[in-house]
Amino acid sequence: MNQPLLSASTLSDARLGLFRGNDFVISTGCISNSAVIDQALWYFRDEVIAVPRAGLPVAGFASGVTAMQDVVDWARSHKFGAAIDYPPLLWLAAREMVRSARLSRDGSRITGAGGDYAFDVVPKIPLNRSYYNEASVAFFAGRSATIRGHCDGERFIARTIWPDDFRLDFAAPRRGIEATPLALRTLVREQPRGGAQSAFTATALWERDPGARDWTDKPVLAIVLNGAQGDDDEAHGGHFALTTGYVGCDGAIGDWLANNFYTLDSFSEKGIIAAMLPLDNYLADLNSGQAWYRPSYVLVAVLRDARAAVHIQGALARVYNQFYRHQLVYRHATMNCASISVDVLRSLGWNVADRGATSRLLAALSVPYNALRERNADKTVQLYDYLTEDRTRLLPAVAFEEMGADLLRLAMGEVRRTPTAFEALIAQDLEAIVLLRVPQFPSSRAWGDYPVVSMREYHKRVPSDPAKQKIIPVPPRPFPDRLRDRDLLPVAQSRGEIALVLWAVLSIVGIPWLIWRLWRQRTADQQVSATSGQEASPTNVPHRPDPK
Repeated sequence: MNQPLLSASTLSDARLGLFRGNDFVISTGCISNSAVIDQALWYFRDEVIAVPRAGLPVAGFASGVTAMQDVVDWARSHKFGAAIDYPPLLWLAAREMVRSARLSRDGSRITGAGGDYAFDVVPKIPLNRSYYNEASVAFFAGRSATIRGHCDGERFIARTIWPDDFRLDFAAPRRGIEATPLALRTLVREQPRGGAQSAFTATALWERDPGARDWTDKPVLAIVLNGAQGDDDEAHGGHFALTTGYVGCDGAIGDWLANNFYTLDSFSEKGIIAAMLPLDNYLADLNSGQAWYRPSYVLVAVLRDARAAVHIQGALARVYNQFYRHQLVYRHATMNCASISVDVLRSLGWNVADRGATSRLLAALSVPYNALRERNADKTVQLYDYLTEDRTRLLPAVAFEEMGADLLRLAMGEVRRTPTAFEALIAQDLEAIVLLRVPQFPSSRAWGDYPVVSMREYHKRVPSDPAKQKIIPVPPRPFPDRLRDRDLLPVAQSRGEIALVLWAVLSIVGIPWLIWRLWRQRTADQQVSATSGQEASPTNVPHRPDPK
């Protein structure tokens, strides 16, 4: 039997985002490599990764500064068009690959370029509540797919199954829309359940030269929005990732590189680890792939030159170093997948619009109410942070709308501000903007939906009774003290933590003092009133009439 090994020879004709495959070596996190920081390797001890070959320029990081200040300083000295910095590592998850594979109708075998193989899938992670089933087999049967996995005797065990017909269609229909967030939201929501059960589609929203679609080998910058899960009430906000790469043969997109930021301090029920990884892994890994849980939307900016995408990818590589070493700490309300991505772009000079807080007044009033009702400081702090955070940074769907609308405005020359040097570069290099709609893969999981764009929408979806809410508890993943560098800056207090302290001070000192002052004022008023009444009574109290 011919084994489809993902070896150096296979990587030599492959791409990994903006990088050449043969510039990487496949290994695991157990390696000792001076170019990869120990903190990054620790998270991938048992995972298949790709690391840059010795001698290539690998992204570093600066000590004693925040992650975003590091990006700002790096961007000042890093010219557009400069050589790309290689990432510390890429998460491949599997060593072997079968291209153009076709699954038999009963799901027991696959036929690929190297021959015919018995077929199976990796086991479901215990925390994962649903999985690949007969509906999945029916969806993939007979369909050409790229499959990542490993050989086990005479069987090929799949970890990722990616449909080859999910691609950037060069014959995609043209559909012009206004360059507004609302227009993009309408597109996302026009299909039932956000397109979870719809077909994969590609729609050209703008072209510099209409009809000139020779996009093969063109660099791309893509904005990926994942929808809401149908069985997790903590996941209605969706997920977000910036993606870079080159358009493959016939519009292939699977080897684009997604930059997935996810909490490092707990184990994901799906096995997700924050990392740069191929788009087919990001969307179609059998446990962690977003397409197994919800619909997704990919806004693709086709570029004439890779320099803007290279600049963004280089900045993200530095951020991952700071993320793995815990200089940048993930917080669901204030530093999540959307927050980090938006901050990186703003640090580079792309002024993504700030949509503002939900309600600062409501946030202030929520502190004493929730502190008394929930008796949980963490929940009280988090709600305050949710209500006061810039919604562009808070909600993936809002980040998608604001970035997408800005891309369209840059393309159409409708930006109402003076563009920065980086924004002007993007506008100059844009050739086309295409929206890809990726449906949810059928499985035993409930169907997802489009993601919410406000706290109000979120609360409409979540059952008011906590006992009816679907929440998946996950175990913590403590970061080892031995890996914590001494130069790390302390994590700044969140707005919610400061607000809780202020309310606590008011409750202990301020409110009693205020009550005391009011009591003193009331007592003084009563005394004045009593004195005034005694002095006024001889003249002010009317005499009774004389009896007759």
